[in-house]
Amino acid sequence: MKYSLVLVLLLVFNVFGQHQLPIIPQPLSVFVGEGEFTLDKKARILLAPNEGLLFEAKFLQARIEELTGLRIPISHKSKDAKGAIRLAYKKVDYLDEHRITIDRSGVEISAATAEGIFHGIQTILQLIHASKASEESHIGLPFCEISDTPRFQWRGMHLDVCRHFFTKDEVKRYIDYLALYKMNTFHWHLTEDQGWRIEIKKYPKLTEIGAWRNGSMVGRYSDNNIDSVRYGGFYTQEEIKEVVAYAAERHISVVPEIEMPGHALAALAAYPELSCAGGPFEVGKSWGVFDDVYCAGNEEVFTFLENVLDEVVALFPSTYIHIGGDECPKTRWKECAKCQQRITDEGLIDEHELQSYFIQRMERYLNGKGKKIIGWDEILEGGLAPNAAVMSWRGESGGIAAAEAGHEVVMSPGNPCYFDHYQHPNKENEPIAIGGLNTLESVYNYQPIPAELSKNRHDFILGAQANVWSEYMTSFAQVEYMALPRMAAMAEVLWSESDRKEYSDFLERLAVQVTILDLWNTNYCKHYLTELK
Repeated sequence: MKYSLVLVLLLVFNVFGQHQLPIIPQPLSVFVGEGEFTLDKKARILLAPNEGLLFEAKFLQARIEELTGLRIPISHKSKDAKGAIRLAYKKVDYLDEHRITIDRSGVEISAATAEGIFHGIQTILQLIHASKASEESHIGLPFCEISDTPRFQWRGMHLDVCRHFFTKDEVKRYIDYLALYKMNTFHWHLTEDQGWRIEIKKYPKLTEIGAWRNGSMVGRYSDNNIDSVRYGGFYTQEEIKEVVAYAAERHISVVPEIEMPGHALAALAAYPELSCAGGPFEVGKSWGVFDDVYCAGNEEVFTFLENVLDEVVALFPSTYIHIGGDECPKTRWKECAKCQQRITDEGLIDEHELQSYFIQRMERYLNGKGKKIIGWDEILEGGLAPNAAVMSWRGESGGIAAAEAGHEVVMSPGNPCYFDHYQHPNKENEPIAIGGLNTLESVYNYQPIPAELSKNRHDFILGAQANVWSEYMTSFAQVEYMALPRMAAMAEVLWSESDRKEYSDFLERLAVQVTILDLWNTNYCKHYLTELK
């Protein structure tokens, strides 16, 4: 990454470890001066007339009131400039860069985009909260200059709402956490064997039947204990629009995942004719992988998925549509006359190439809608679709292979990016999880660009994300416990330059900023406290 002269000078004069402000993620450069600006009832949030940024101003206003009780008016009058928090568009060196100046005249947050200004607002709110958390009787913001820009383009968090369902308002709260830590991508896992969660008007049975199961696994998978309680839920298209709009205001892109060709049992329970075997089926009650998948030899399957995607595309303005592509058994395809005929007709070698045919066909359709596809690294098997991006979850090898071949990659290896894994070695005192161990420190020390990757392919690594699979998360409080504060660590991995990161320093800043989660009554994990001692 190339830096402007101003940023280079700031980096030179700001020795790492000195003048650290309690900000997460760690800014690129901070220069702290003598003195502080006092935020009080005389302050204003100042906007230039006709410049927009009204949402950002109102967001800042509401959050300040939440943190301090102060209701700071919004003004467009230049006479209110002294002692104001000024939001201003200004030319910067990088499109996603923002700058903050705090001095005697007040606070200025500047950037070339509303997104940059919004990220600057999160920094100011963290400083306000840190001041409030101190023993001082007033809100004092240190005189400083901050120049900041993210390291990676894709700074993501995933949420599985299929194994266990979370309400629209809970999903919006999850988005609030992403916004707090300047993450910009919400991967919403909406279809699975255990439930179809998005309303598709052309196919009402997907939610009438596919959104509900007649039991769920209780306890550990190995116990094989399934209750008989009807369970489910789904989001109407109006609720989807509301969540997407809520995220967009916070400059977060929502990437929907519509699983294909595997993990389709909920859809097949609603429309069994889309399978190889013909059914009947029921929505999956246990976790795991099922043999019944979409029939790759049946033209009706492609018509169905294209119609589904038409409605999905209309709801989600994101560049990418996630099509899954993972864990698709070939058992039924090997036995299916239609699938075998497709292999012959298309001159394919085997069922792996049949999956590649399936994914490439769906890619062409989505490319025609102006969308790109991204899928789990199994989409590499049998030949990668020409324009597909890869999300590497089975380690990093799939991501490395895709990047070396010139494809965009999002790193998401199970170790350490799966937040459904335990976060403390003493698992006996922890809620049941799927297994594994991904501590806060292991997340913090993750490097999304593998050492084995050719240097001229580094730019194909868009970034990374952490995944929250919900088999063992029966409530949103449990999602919070598993995601936080590991989400904060992942945010710093993706935002901050690796040579400016230090875990002990992160823990000290976390100890201050985690009190925001206290204010929100968040059920976050507190194991980090023992590491501070």
